[in-house]
Amino acid sequence: MKVAFIGLGVMGYPMAGHLAQAGHEVTVYNRTAAKAEQWCQAYKGNSAVTPAEAARDAEIIFTCVGNDDDLRQVVTGAQGVFSSMASTAVLVDHTTASAKVARELAEAASDQGFGFLDAPVSGGQAGAENGVLSIMIGGEASTYELVAPVIDCYAKSAKLLGPAGSGQLAKMVNQICIAGLVQGLAEGVHFAKQAGLDASAVFDVIQHGAAGSWQMVNRHQTMIEDEFDFGFAVDWMRKDLNITLDEARTNGAQLPVTALVDQFYAEVQKLGGNRWDTSSLVKRLEQ
Repeated sequence: MKVAFIGLGVMGYPMAGHLAQAGHEVTVYNRTAAKAEQWCQAYKGNSAVTPAEAARDAEIIFTCVGNDDDLRQVVTGAQGVFSSMASTAVLVDHTTASAKVARELAEAASDQGFGFLDAPVSGGQAGAENGVLSIMIGGEASTYELVAPVIDCYAKSAKLLGPAGSGQLAKMVNQICIAGLVQGLAEGVHFAKQAGLDASAVFDVIQHGAAGSWQMVNRHQTMIEDEFDFGFAVDWMRKDLNITLDEARTNGAQLPVTALVDQFYAEVQKLGGNRWDTSSLVKRLEQ
């Protein structure tokens, strides 16, 4: 199919690459044009100077940008994709954003005859590079069925969870669960060291039992070795948790652990860890 991909960050860059490798005709746009040029050298595809140019004549437009404001700019701005989309085209948004903006864009798309799905992803940079992301989707079933085979280029699992906004709400559930897991793992690593145990040996054993998780398998050793210059940045996690806590204030959900871990991440930021991986929670325990 003829597709456009808007936003070539650590997630979007490999995701767009999987689309090109699958044989789709891909046009990319990135705010930093040099990144788009680099992508075109690495994959077969074209770059555009505006989101509108990238989206023109595309059957599916994918977006993966930073936040609600970035998303509005590339979609509904003067040079946004809505200004050039064909009436039969579909916008698939992979940004982790608010449910509010997802519903807003879904309504705007419907008014203009476009299809829209909010489809945030989980799996990190490694999941994007290896094409094994989990994708949580909100929107109409008929729209999802149209784009599902294309999304499969970089998905291990994808599921339609309800109307517009449902994908973003599900991503909030994902981040709630991760926040508690990482804090528990941080405390476990800290305790093992304080107890004089061989922490690596401990986690080699317990990761196969009831305490095991993706975070434990993939992050325990780097936490032990004080390595955090990779992965999902603390700044990004705080952005996601703030969206989640705002939504909880609206729907009445009680999130005491999530709120506490958000403040722990604020302490990590004060240590200079804005771009450290989220597993850097252990750093605040070892000061």
